[in-house]
Amino acid sequence: MRFSPSFLDEIRDRVPISDVIGRHVTWDRKKTNTSRGDWWACCPFHGEKSPSFHCEDRKGRYHCFGCGVSGDHFKFLTELENLNFPEAVERVADMAGISMPAPDPQAAARERTRASLEDVMEMAASFFEAELQGPQGAKARAYLRDRGLSGRTIAAFRLGYSPDSRSALKEHLASRGVDREQIEACGLVVHGPEIAVSYDRFRDRIMFPILSSRERVIAFGGRALAEGAPAKYLNSNETELFHKGNVLYNFARARRACGQDGTLIVVEGYMDVIGLAQAGIDNVIAPLGTALTENQLKLTWRVTPQPVLCFDGDEAGQRAANRTVDLALPLIGAGRSLRIAVLPPGKDPDDLVRQDGREPFDQLVAAARPLADVVWSREAGAGVFETPESRAELEARLKQATSLIADESLRRHYQQDMRDRMQSFFGTGYANRGQGKGGRGGYGQGGYGGNGFERGNDRDGARGRPGPQAGRAMAVSERLTRSGMVRGHADLPSLRETVLVMTVANHPQMLHDEFDELAALEFDDKGLMRVMQVMLDAASAGGRFDRERLFEALESDGQGAFIARLESQVRNSRIWTATVEAAAEDAREGYTQALALHKRTRALKWQKAELERDIAEATEAGDGEAIPGLMLALQEVQLEVARLENQEAIIDGFGVLSGRIKGGRGTG
Repeated sequence: MRFSPSFLDEIRDRVPISDVIGRHVTWDRKKTNTSRGDWWACCPFHGEKSPSFHCEDRKGRYHCFGCGVSGDHFKFLTELENLNFPEAVERVADMAGISMPAPDPQAAARERTRASLEDVMEMAASFFEAELQGPQGAKARAYLRDRGLSGRTIAAFRLGYSPDSRSALKEHLASRGVDREQIEACGLVVHGPEIAVSYDRFRDRIMFPILSSRERVIAFGGRALAEGAPAKYLNSNETELFHKGNVLYNFARARRACGQDGTLIVVEGYMDVIGLAQAGIDNVIAPLGTALTENQLKLTWRVTPQPVLCFDGDEAGQRAANRTVDLALPLIGAGRSLRIAVLPPGKDPDDLVRQDGREPFDQLVAAARPLADVVWSREAGAGVFETPESRAELEARLKQATSLIADESLRRHYQQDMRDRMQSFFGTGYANRGQGKGGRGGYGQGGYGGNGFERGNDRDGARGRPGPQAGRAMAVSERLTRSGMVRGHADLPSLRETVLVMTVANHPQMLHDEFDELAALEFDDKGLMRVMQVMLDAASAGGRFDRERLFEALESDGQGAFIARLESQVRNSRIWTATVEAAAEDAREGYTQALALHKRTRALKWQKAELERDIAEATEAGDGEAIPGLMLALQEVQLEVARLENQEAIIDGFGVLSGRIKGGRGTG
């Protein structure tokens, strides 16, 4: 029976190779490092007294340094137990809890088609390589030379050049017997009902072959050489071979190069990967010109429990870092996190190693900060917390961030870590809060340690300000404030506002039912205001109206990428009611709750602005009697705002999957 590579990869990924081998050997306690997935034992294939048989979970491979045997899950079982290959696959599939695929003639046909498409992509890669070295590739060779790439590096990454022609590749492949359907299925030409004659997708571009985990060419990235090109970088479109969100550039090579410490570095672009490799840093990967996706992040965790994500030091890099933090928090777990390194402003990794060698980059990676540090710095590093209200606001933001962590045990540890940081930050006055009659307050019962700041043992603490021992922390905070890494919050709207917009986007009937109310809504985020206006305009246009047409209107307005980020925000926060899968009645209930919270919060913010204006006027007029009452009212409003922001994560329908989908009810 023939098995698809994707099926074999799935069961290998689900079952650590140590689980397969561990049924036949006794692991050596001294040499084995379970946290890193490095296992040692006496070889089961030849007699020995000291362990020289080694397997690595992250690579899914074993090797004996005594007799030289090596292989994967299946080879181990076929050689040690004399199973045939299908029997070995069935054994591992049982361990993974995955049913064996039924014989499927159509699947076999698809596999043959896939293999033939890989052959076509290999022909295309060879064509581009040859063109780079030919007369037409002179300009591309000069560009690569100016970027400091050697001939050996160009050959290692199989860089190429696509001629400035509408049909050069198409004609070359046709001359090799490749038919039109295969060329189109590979995404190498632009075609369609409205295009009379298909034409080459990549023209006058430096070509970067994108390889699968089995190191077969499955797609291309192309860097334009002409300054006026509509897209500086262009990737292959989605095909049978290529799904962009599931692929990382240089993944197979980097996985092999990770070394004993398992460090895997994620940078932003193709040239960063190649430039670092030329400097001797091979354990580097990159997403394909877009922000890191959930599937890509999970792919890094197959190699290492804590990849290092490296971001440019400019404002765009900082926004990307914040987006990645929000992406990662719902996904992290025991032994599965990340670290973040930020480059000096104005430099990317390629610039850094070309100008200064690899040592500064190595130091940057070594100093990468754990995710918990980045979460704390992002929230605490950008403010001054001299009032109870500002501390309550910080507390609410930290609680909202840590509430995204799905792993219950890890969430508790993050909450404790943030409590400890708050205590260190604000001194002994903070340490005593929440320890009245009710005992020590808990994070989950109203914040970090209780409901208010109580008197401490030092004078500053007694006045509700950081004590003397917090001085160093505050100084650190001021330095962090100047760091671009921690300025501001994530580059996303508030969750409440996103829920309102995405519920309507995924359930367009609400545009008709609640048109007047939606038209009157105001959001703090200007991007959401624009999205709502586009949706209202689409609903007013008449004619056929459904979700497909609504999203076409949003795409036409250039909102596609923004909508995708909003969709990820609600899914990462597990707000089922805002997704397209939710039943209409659940969506409406979630919308109603979010709307009530939105209106209340905006009313409080308006009230807060009024009180601040009144306080300013009373201060200017010297009205000392009015100020204390106004300050007390302002404090109550600010605390209510913080309470509502905390409530946002725990009200019915938020953070809980309803389990009900269109057309019926789920089981949970």
